[in-house]
Amino acid sequence: MASTLDARRIAVGLALAVTAAIHVLDLPGKVEEVPYLAVAYVLLIVAAFVIMERIFRGGVLVDYLAAIGLGLAILLAFVVNRTIGMPGATDDIGNWLEPLGLLSLVVEGFVVWQAAAAVALLRRAN
Repeated sequence: MASTLDARRIAVGLALAVTAAIHVLDLPGKVEEVPYLAVAYVLLIVAAFVIMERIFRGGVLVDYLAAIGLGLAILLAFVVNRTIGMPGATDDIGNWLEPLGLLSLVVEGFVVWQAAAAVALLRRAN
């Protein structure tokens, strides 16, 4: 079980690093277009790094639950942004095929999947 959990730990940690990188790449456009979204991006980036650090340092149940929460929040925000738009940011409505957005969907789905698998392993061990 330990090696399986270690694999999940690495997968979630690296995927959180990719999450942060995706949003760093998209950040300059948000600063210019919609400053409040830029602030949300910075908070998301910091949260991803904090959760990643905690998971790499041992990862307890709450850390994996936080990863799931962050991943689901990002997925939800993406869907809202592409359907009804965000206040002051409606340019991406219907823009489902934007490359960074698609990459974010894949990575966040992976974070949720791997973190949920880690949660199941941790619960089974206790």
